[in-house]
Amino acid sequence: MAQQLAYVLITPYTLHKSRTGGILARLITRTGLELVAARMFAPSAELVRLYSEAIVSAADPQDRRIQELIRDYCVANLSPDAKTGRRRRVMMLLFAGEEAVRKIRSVIGNISADRRGGETIRDTYGDLILDDHDQVRYFEPAVLASPSADEAVRKLKLWAHYSDTEGGVVADTLSYPPGDIPQRTLVLIKPDNFRFATGRPGNVIDFLSRTGLYIVGIKVHRMSVAQAVDFYGPVREVLRTRLQDTVATRAKAALEKEFSFKIPAPEEKQLGELLGPIFGDSQFDNIVKFMSGRAPGECDPAQLRQPGTEKCIALIYEGVSAIRKIRDVLGPTDPSKAPPGSVRREFGQSIMINAAHASDSEESAAREMAIVNVGENNLRAIVEESCGKV
Repeated sequence: MAQQLAYVLITPYTLHKSRTGGILARLITRTGLELVAARMFAPSAELVRLYSEAIVSAADPQDRRIQELIRDYCVANLSPDAKTGRRRRVMMLLFAGEEAVRKIRSVIGNISADRRGGETIRDTYGDLILDDHDQVRYFEPAVLASPSADEAVRKLKLWAHYSDTEGGVVADTLSYPPGDIPQRTLVLIKPDNFRFATGRPGNVIDFLSRTGLYIVGIKVHRMSVAQAVDFYGPVREVLRTRLQDTVATRAKAALEKEFSFKIPAPEEKQLGELLGPIFGDSQFDNIVKFMSGRAPGECDPAQLRQPGTEKCIALIYEGVSAIRKIRDVLGPTDPSKAPPGSVRREFGQSIMINAAHASDSEESAAREMAIVNVGENNLRAIVEESCGKV
């Protein structure tokens, strides 16, 4: 069966309530589809109007009243704020696989006032509350998706058409009290979370939601070898020097066992000075390969800047003291030293395979965000490859 693309739009209210991680975890684990792209939008009234006009459809199994509720909801809640003119945040997730549209819709579920369980995403995160006269008191769909493959293509092409001008790392979508100075920081959910269809990427995002920060940028990223070398460049010299004592101790033990004589302390130190930089370079190459899928020595110059074979999710969080708050929830680099309840304690395995990366300073955040380029629009290219020109 042919591969399909299916989208999920996470509503501004759901984003504001930091339910993104739980929703993503369900979508990945219950569909078995591949997350191929993600992008933040700050949609204009025009984009919302065009999208809303296509919502009421004979192909949708939900009754017309529900469809009209969704249409009216989109106009009221996805459009810029009528009072302030401030645009609202919307997240698009793009999945690929066989019967992707049907699988996504089955996990999302339909909307009914009679449902009280938690089987689907809308059962858990959505609401439709009616009064005694069967009038709507409160309505929140939580997420939006197409009911059919044909509609998915049309709506994907619509959003992709606006993805350059109204998507990326969104700005001026949040307000802060006087005196509060927001920061932005980068988080990478590392490749070890994508070895198979697991809820870990969503679970990591769910952990980070405790910070009270806001996601303003998201991208599914395949780091090139050149990007990985640049990104982790500051670590290289640290590895070359910091590991000298470790290398000296291990080399001394190996040589004494092999040759049956004792190595004095001065010579042990010389072993560290000689072998430490070599071992550090080897560890650095391992980090690059872990993040990109290739070590620098394994590819020719033409491959250095090509997208790697490993996948991560790059996120930009915004808020007051964003860097410190994210680092606190992330925990130390070594998962064995991370406190209970931290991302790395829960999901990390080793110093390298430790679930996620976060910038450690404003300078690092600026440098790392420039390398990863979360605002890059790879969603449009994927849509056009599958659905045709937009």
